[in-house]
Amino acid sequence: MTALALALVLVAALAHATWNLVLKKARGGPAFMTWVAMIAAVIWAPIATGAWIVQGYRFEWVHVVPILASAAIHTGYFLLLDRGYRSGDLSVVYPLARATGPLLTVVAAILFLGERPGAIGLAGALLVVAGAYLLTGNPLKLFSRDRPRGTGFALLTGLTIAAYTLVDKIAVSRFMIPPIVFDWACLLTRSAMLLPVAGSAAALAESWRVDRRAIVLVAILSPLAYILVLTALVFTPVSLVAPAREMSILFGALMGAHFLKERDARRRIVAAGAIVLGIAGLALG
Repeated sequence: MTALALALVLVAALAHATWNLVLKKARGGPAFMTWVAMIAAVIWAPIATGAWIVQGYRFEWVHVVPILASAAIHTGYFLLLDRGYRSGDLSVVYPLARATGPLLTVVAAILFLGERPGAIGLAGALLVVAGAYLLTGNPLKLFSRDRPRGTGFALLTGLTIAAYTLVDKIAVSRFMIPPIVFDWACLLTRSAMLLPVAGSAAALAESWRVDRRAIVLVAILSPLAYILVLTALVFTPVSLVAPAREMSILFGALMGAHFLKERDARRRIVAAGAIVLGIAGLALG
């Protein structure tokens, strides 16, 4: 992984952890996620238009396929993530979702995209995933009856992360859709998909009244984080980018300890150390 790709992914990780903290502290819900998609589409429209013109992007009807697929998967991702935060702790849902996604992505990239990361890179990916699962406590409890609350939603969220990462890799590297343009098109499509589940106009109005600051913050930071990742995917294998994104777990652990006063800091420091070593392995691999 090049220094530029790593820098893009690390900045994206910080932005990602920040908007997840904001979402966890907000009231959330389908109306909240609908507002986020609509506001983000408006905020990023001028930048996407500029990128469209400057990069000379030529739309082709076949591009509708990855846009629709990504928007649908992202819709599920945001709804599942929000449900996870309503039912479980940030320190459980966030690392589980973020670890499951790249684990499945690396496997799929090797099996279906023909990517062959080096031994050091693979070892780094495994360290990142192991550290992420350690953050949740005892990994052996993940599939037991006394598993932490929110585990099911977290694992399903991780599945959507793997799915949209692969779809989006194809969109920006094979179809050559500019990342900002692609993400903006997905935002517009996701807005239309979310409206039917947002509830009544009164529910939307109440969500805006209660959470408007959080809505705007997530609408800015969520697309920013993913556009940086998509940019890295243009010239970097997905099997390296996906695990490197999990540096956000370190940021999330620190934010959870400081802002949410979450417990068991020693275990989280050990887990975060494994993630940092994994990131180093990815950079070398």
